[in-house]
Parts: sequence; C-alpha cells; structure tokens
Amino acid sequence: MNPGRKARPRIAAVVTEYRRYSHAEHILDRYLWGYSWEGRHHRPPIDLVSLYTDQVPDSDLSRHRSQLFPRMKIYKTVAEALCRGGDRLDVDGVLLIGEHGDYPFNEKGQHLYPRYELFQRIVKVFRDSGRSVPVFNDKHLSWNWDWAVEMVETARELKFPLLAGSSLPVARRIPAIELPRRTQVIEAMCVAVGGIDGYDIHALEAMQSMVERRRGGETGVEWIHAVKGAAVWEALAAGSFDAGGWDPELFRACLCRSHRLVPARQGFNHHLPSNRQVHELIEHEDNPNTPVLYRYQHRDGLKMSMLLIEGVVHDFTFAARLAGRSKPLSTQMYLPPREVCNFFNPLVHATEQLFTERRAPYPIERTLLTTGLTAAGVESLFKGQVRLNTPHLAVRYRPTKHSTFWSS
Repeated sequence: MNPGRKARPRIAAVVTEYRRYSHAEHILDRYLWGYSWEGRHHRPPIDLVSLYTDQVPDSDLSRHRSQLFPRMKIYKTVAEALCRGGDRLDVDGVLLIGEHGDYPFNEKGQHLYPRYELFQRIVKVFRDSGRSVPVFNDKHLSWNWDWAVEMVETARELKFPLLAGSSLPVARRIPAIELPRRTQVIEAMCVAVGGIDGYDIHALEAMQSMVERRRGGETGVEWIHAVKGAAVWEALAAGSFDAGGWDPELFRACLCRSHRLVPARQGFNHHLPSNRQVHELIEHEDNPNTPVLYRYQHRDGLKMSMLLIEGVVHDFTFAARLAGRSKPLSTQMYLPPREVCNFFNPLVHATEQLFTERRAPYPIERTLLTTGLTAAGVESLFKGQVRLNTPHLAVRYRPTKHSTFWSS
C-alpha cells in the first residue's frame, strides 16, 4: 500500500434482522453497492467487513449478501463480529441497527427492540480491548429513557463519537428551506402518518431538526400531553394551542405542503378538507388508524404539536410561526416511494462522515431529547391521556451552524 495513502475504515454491523425493506437492508446495501449522491453514483470509501444478525428469518438477506460480498463475513456473536474472530477490537466503526424483527411489545405499546442490550455488548468489547470506535445507532436510542441516558453517558465516558436518529431530519425538503438561525419561534407543528413508538419518533425528530436552530438553541421540554381518538377531535375544534389544540393556520400550511393529501371529495384531488372532512376521512370503517396528538412545550415557551392522522395524509409536513413574520414557514420532509427509499442516502452519508472524520455530524442530544419525548408521549397515553411534567427532559444543546439535510 502507498504509505502516503490513508487506509480505508473497516466497519462492523450489528443488526436485529436483515431482510427486504428492513433498515438493515436500506443502510447496509448502500455500503455494499453505493447510492446516488450529488448527481452521481457514490461508493462509500469504507469497507463493511463483518456482520452480526440477532435474528435470521426465512426472508433473510444477510447470507445472500455475504456470498456476493465475501469481505463481509458473518459472525455468531457481537464480540466475534467486532473482533473479526480474534480477541480484540478489530474494526474502525460500528453500525447498530436495532429496527425490525420478532420482538415483544410491552403493555404500553412499546416495541422492545434490543438496541440497549446490543449496545452493551458492543461497549463490553470496547472495555475489554481498551479502546473504542465511533458508533451509529439507528432511530431512537431505546424505548427506555434511563437506558438512553446511559448510552449517551457511556459514549462520553469512553470518549467515542455516538450518532443516532432516523432519516427524517436529513431527508430532502420541499421546498428546500432551513429555519434561519437565532429566529424566535412561537409555535410549530408536524402532521404525519403512523402510530406511537415507531412513527412518532420520526415526526418529533423532523420538528426538532427545524426548531433547534431557534434563538437561544435548545433548552429542553417542560411538559407533554398526549391524546388519541375523540380527544384529538376536541383539540381540532379548540382553535388554538392555549385552548387545548393548535394554531389552525399551521395545520392548513402542513396540509397544503402534503403531496399525498387524501381527497376529501370525489372529482378533485387536492381539496383542503374542512375540520368535519378531516374527521370523516379518519373515522370510517376502512381506516384502521387512530389519530394521535402530542402537545408539548419547551422550557423557553415554544409550543409544539405532533399530529398523526394517517388516512388524511401519507407524508410528513412541518410548519412554524416565527416572530415578525405574518405567514408560517412550512415544508415537507420528502420521502420517495418504498421501492426507492433514497431518503436513506443522506443518513448513510452522515454515518460515513462519522466513520471517516471520527465525529458526529449533528448532536447526539437531538436524538436523546426526541427519544425522551417519544417515551413520555407513550407514558402520557398509558396513564390515561394526562399531562406530564418532564423535568428530566431539560436537554440543552446548540445545533450545527451548517444545515444537515439533503439539499443538493
């Protein structure tokens, strides 16, 4: 090898399962084959050399991929994958993808993916080897808040860069706008699809990636109140955040940014629905989805609403009311069709930065806060849709000066 040439980083992947449409497929396949980036086909300057799969379903792809790419060897344990069959850490980074798989749910409706447990196995190798390497944790850190805090504290203790989160904060936006730094944000909203402990984290992260740029930076969240079903329709009719709902103009701005707004009447494919029509689109026998609303307030007074209304929309949109501006700032976090899923391109690119530069391209505190909001929202629903004070979510941080979403 040329002595002046820098060696390519070698990484291990620790995943729950590797099958079609799984996050492991979306991320690892891009490391193996490359992906589109800035108008060209990009091949990561990194070698994926080892893999551990916690489960191997009938639809598993990992064995097929290892045959096509022999450099990616499959190991029976996390430790073997990180040590590549030896007795000491022998990779330069770790992808932890604990999403999908046959794992139980608890009584609150949380899917008990073993991200924390797999993280602990990774960290044991670090401790035993006397050194550590950067780690990426896909999506929220854990369903358990205390475990999430411990993961972040462990990374600080062992001094390794930790990156986490989903594709929404770094996905394309239509229009491709960013919240001006140091702007005062009064109220913000995200209208999205899906349910709790799976899609709520996506919406919360999408909002947080926007509002973290406000004046003063992030200060944490003071309280949260989650409701579902009939209580959502009461909030829809309330007319304002202070009255128990949200700003109607922000709601309309979100709906008007949607590319997949369900027609409220026949013969016209993009008609802004009335409140009654929103209700009717959800409450019909062919729609199994229950509307969910998380209302919460940051410690600096910023008011937030996350509304899951699949059946009315099938995408993620954001709107915010800014001080000194008469019209809301609004955008859509653009997610292409499932067969393309190129919203994973910028997420994979962020992990490349993590491994090549040995630093996280955006703060881990963002995902720590949204992990806590997800758990608190689920807890609010579980306890009877009550408002909960959240002193533990006093998470403070400053965002990056540069934008981190896919804008080119």
